[in-house]
Amino acid sequence: MLLTKYDILNPRDQEEEQASQELARLLETFLVPLLTYLDTLLDKRLVRTFVQCCVAILRFRNNKQGLLLSELGAFLDGYHGLSKSAPAGTKRVGNLIRSLKWNAGHIDQFLLAEAAQEVERLKGLGKRILAIMDGSVIEKPESTSPEAMGPTISSKAKRLNRSRLGLLFNPPLFRPIRVMGMEWTGTIITGLQGIPKLAVMRFWTTKGDYAEKLRQKEEEVLCVLVRLWGPLLTFVFDRGYASGPWLEGLQKYRVRFILRWIKTHLFFTLDGQEKKIWQIGLGKKYRAHQLIRDAKSGVKVTCDLWWTAVRHPHYAGLLYLVRARMQGKVSYLITNEPVESEEQAWEIFFSYKRRWQIETSFRYAKCELAMESPRVWFYEDRLKLFAIVLVVYAFLLHLLGENHQDLLKTILRLKCHRTGKRYQQALVPLYRLRWAISRLWNDCRPLLGSVFPPDLETIQVLALFQGEKGS
Repeated sequence: MLLTKYDILNPRDQEEEQASQELARLLETFLVPLLTYLDTLLDKRLVRTFVQCCVAILRFRNNKQGLLLSELGAFLDGYHGLSKSAPAGTKRVGNLIRSLKWNAGHIDQFLLAEAAQEVERLKGLGKRILAIMDGSVIEKPESTSPEAMGPTISSKAKRLNRSRLGLLFNPPLFRPIRVMGMEWTGTIITGLQGIPKLAVMRFWTTKGDYAEKLRQKEEEVLCVLVRLWGPLLTFVFDRGYASGPWLEGLQKYRVRFILRWIKTHLFFTLDGQEKKIWQIGLGKKYRAHQLIRDAKSGVKVTCDLWWTAVRHPHYAGLLYLVRARMQGKVSYLITNEPVESEEQAWEIFFSYKRRWQIETSFRYAKCELAMESPRVWFYEDRLKLFAIVLVVYAFLLHLLGENHQDLLKTILRLKCHRTGKRYQQALVPLYRLRWAISRLWNDCRPLLGSVFPPDLETIQVLALFQGEKGS
């Protein structure tokens, strides 16, 4: 219902209405390239459903049921701004993801275009551009019937089974616990500071008609990034990639890389001696020392570095070992970039330290955006639903940019106000932001229509909003 001149809201309600509508406008503006392309493939009603589905995912915060089609249908707004029938909304979401006229690859191209903008920005600033690559799993322990489900190593079971000093003891397992689920290989683009951008995200399985192999999928992801921005990127990998065949692949594609290695693997020193990597430099005095902030705890701790050149039988060129010691734990970083000075060694170390960003991305998508909750039978439909969630995640990262700080502060103040120092000084308040948007849009329903022609009621409300903003 439109407001008349006698219906006056209090200032806080007016501010919430304006913030809600401004946020909806930003969402549609962010999605313009994707929606414009989908409009050439789909009926306009399905394109509208796509936008409304993104809004529903942001509104409904429940990591157990967040992506159930029936739940999304209940939160799906109708064309007049109100959700009147959950079964009707569920049918519209089902029609969207079951449509044969589009696939998850179209959203992959949209995410790559967003990552390309970040690459160009960092290139213009002369900054190091990192492509952080890692894998995770989508765990569905009770699911056996849906298509393309296979056994995956459960990271959740490993975490819950971990012993707690003085509180809980579990004897170590001889074999990892496996549950039903899907594999996830992903990459993000980032600099040494700033907000990361999603790049290539692939969901796949090891069983059934869609079965694929791990190294083939990882090489496929690597090929996409090398083909687009090969000479500009520095690839960062964790210990799961520490192997001779993977080194051969990196040399074949001529990429710069930083790879954390397993301490028991063998390398050759420059004088030809074969040693385990932990034995190289053993007893040597560390060359560089610095106080740095720990990524997990936030506490400043001492970090010591030592470096040298090494060789590996599966890599023809010269490699460099950077040995980093923090809180009594030693990490071994292998890179093909020259490390001959303290400045170069610290740059390698801080580049690898940024790898934690992809771990937080996996955790946020699975815990906050409920990527382990969908109950979709067909494999292709499940991929489309995952792709829509990644678009929502990309939008949340987009909101953290410098251009939207005023709106971000307003939303957090209105709907997720916190007085604690820890919350106020958080550089990336992603969890608070999603909470605030959910509460804001549940209280003040956004009216969509900035991209595609809306109905008459939406036009009138948007005109009223623009008039108030201008005055």
